[in-house]
Amino acid sequence: MPARKSLSLALASLFLIPIISPSVAGEWTDDGWLTNLIGPERMENGDEFGCHGFQGIDTIEENWVIDACKDYLVSHTDSSRWGKNPVSFGIVGDFIDNQTTNSLVNSGFLITGDMIDTPLEGLRSFPRNGGSIEKNSANMELLESAEEDSLVSIWWRARVDDIKVREDKSLISWLEDQEVWFTTWGEWYFHEISSSSIEVKVEGNKIIISNPTSSGEWDVPGSVSVEIDGNILEVYNDKGEQFPDISSTERKLKQGWRTHEYGAFFTVMPGTSVEATIDKNNDNVSYSPLDTFNNLHHAVTIVGHHTTNLFHWSSDFQESILTFTWLVERPSEEEINWSLPIIALSVLIAVPIIVKKIVEMDDGE
Repeated sequence: MPARKSLSLALASLFLIPIISPSVAGEWTDDGWLTNLIGPERMENGDEFGCHGFQGIDTIEENWVIDACKDYLVSHTDSSRWGKNPVSFGIVGDFIDNQTTNSLVNSGFLITGDMIDTPLEGLRSFPRNGGSIEKNSANMELLESAEEDSLVSIWWRARVDDIKVREDKSLISWLEDQEVWFTTWGEWYFHEISSSSIEVKVEGNKIIISNPTSSGEWDVPGSVSVEIDGNILEVYNDKGEQFPDISSTERKLKQGWRTHEYGAFFTVMPGTSVEATIDKNNDNVSYSPLDTFNNLHHAVTIVGHHTTNLFHWSSDFQESILTFTWLVERPSEEEINWSLPIIALSVLIAVPIIVKKIVEMDDGE
């Protein structure tokens, strides 16, 4: 009996080793969905890919992740259909110190957001002001009365650890029906710059709308409202091609034009110009840049925070018209106990030896 008891204790100790052995944390892995099917689909939808650092790392404490996250993202996808390099970086919390601000600017980032609402040197801040599309978490008061020419940022995170977050389907359906511009942080930022750069001049019955070459990271079209005396007969671009029409119901940024009561709206790519022919000469033409594309009341973007897996974060919105600013976070590898294979091999070797020893002890008794 004592020998059998010794055998039981010996075997138990061997099988308990894997349970009490420390795990060795892995480093970082990649989200293949950025490059594969989902990423290109989201890009075609008009989405933007920005950065949110590395999973489990505090960007404020570890500024190295700013450049590292940019390199990771650029190696997998362009940031937007308008440009390659990311310009948006999400910071957790409501404070950024000077060192982190400088690191963001030096890495080429222009925009930050979430809970930050104080001016930052060299950075544009877009605060979370629309609540969340998580169930019963939206700021409906703001969404129903947003200021004209404003940008509404709505928070979204699909998973917290292993818990799936429920989206508010009724809110999503309501948003999809609104006559607003569906945009992203970077698109809004560069559209504003591009719109203010547009120049308009008159040559007899011709009106020339030109947008100088962009000096920014992205080539985003700008929009302008032109007031004229008369009717527009035709519009051609600088290549002699007919300039496309824009429907009054269009809610995604694109170049083109449409008439309004006093003239027309034009959205023109940087580095190009268009020529509109009027049915009479115009001595004076007035124009003004537009804050929103297609003169829509305001703009909305959904900001996907801590996007470690693009499939999980976007799978419920494949058929949606909503546009997302994805703040990509490089995922950490799952913790792996590398000692387990060694322990398993040790058990396979040790068990027969221990059993043989115990049997010999039994024979001796």
